Amino acid sequence: MNHLSFYWLPENKHKLINGLESEFAQMVELSISTGKISLPPIPNVVLRIQQLCMQEATGISDIADCLTDDPSLAAIVIRIANSVVFNRRNITCNDLITAVSRLGILRVRDIVTAQAIEQLKHAINLSPECNRILANSAHNSRELGATMVLVTEAFKNIEEKEYAYLEEEKALLVGLLADIGLFCLVNEYHLYLENGNYLDEDIAMQIFQSRCSNTSELVLKHWGFDNDFQEVACNQEMRTHEHEVRYLDIARIASHLLMFRKQDDAIDDHEVELNATGAEVLYDLSNLSDMEFTDQLKSVIIRSGF
Repeated sequence: MNHLSFYWLPENKHKLINGLESEFAQMVELSISTGKISLPPIPNVVLRIQQLCMQEATGISDIADCLTDDPSLAAIVIRIANSVVFNRRNITCNDLITAVSRLGILRVRDIVTAQAIEQLKHAINLSPECNRILANSAHNSRELGATMVLVTEAFKNIEEKEYAYLEEEKALLVGLLADIGLFCLVNEYHLYLENGNYLDEDIAMQIFQSRCSNTSELVLKHWGFDNDFQEVACNQEMRTHEHEVRYLDIARIASHLLMFRKQDDAIDDHEVELNATGAEVLYDLSNLSDMEFTDQLKSVIIRSGF
């Protein structure tokens, strides 16, 4: 049996990581199962909307009334409801009832949650390392969400009727919330350091990377998000789909495109199963110049209202 000190030797580093990973996982999963999710605080209105969306009796007016308690969030919902991505009929709305009716109560929940998390990633005041990790996460999730919109639009441009079930707005939100579990892990890491412990940042990053997907799935499941959100978060098919292309496929294609753009060496191990249309989508988007691709991502963010 190895002495404890041998855990610090390079050949035994994986044992240390596995031990700490298990500790972090238990802390996070316990907080989720008890309803005390270890996320930095998000607005009470967002939590109330999440709870309302789990109740069958909840109607449009209930969500609209809830939003009136947070004028800034209400303004954001109206703005997004009028954005190009979410307003397909190009009819302007100026009140919450119309905005919530247009979006649907579940989509409003998705939007306010994504907006709250996006703001926290830039505004939360943890340690410099934690702040940097979350700021980087904000950039990556926005980039993934925007790329998922481009991929969705490309599928529909090629075969509009066949892929009519894919929604650009949902693709964006699925991407924005894909790594939501990172907050749990980063917050636990911050508390761990605050309590006088030490954990090398490189080791912490490995723990975040290995546990983020499972933790994200737990958070999204706890908050009532559907299987499409959960599948992308954990990068795993959870059920049989009636459609050949699902949001998980969209996310994998988007991820592959971003790795290609960044010349990420890990792309060699990143496999994507494609049908003929998917192959055409990947080919077309891969052949855009870097400037064209970047401009299209920026356009998606502007068009979405976020």
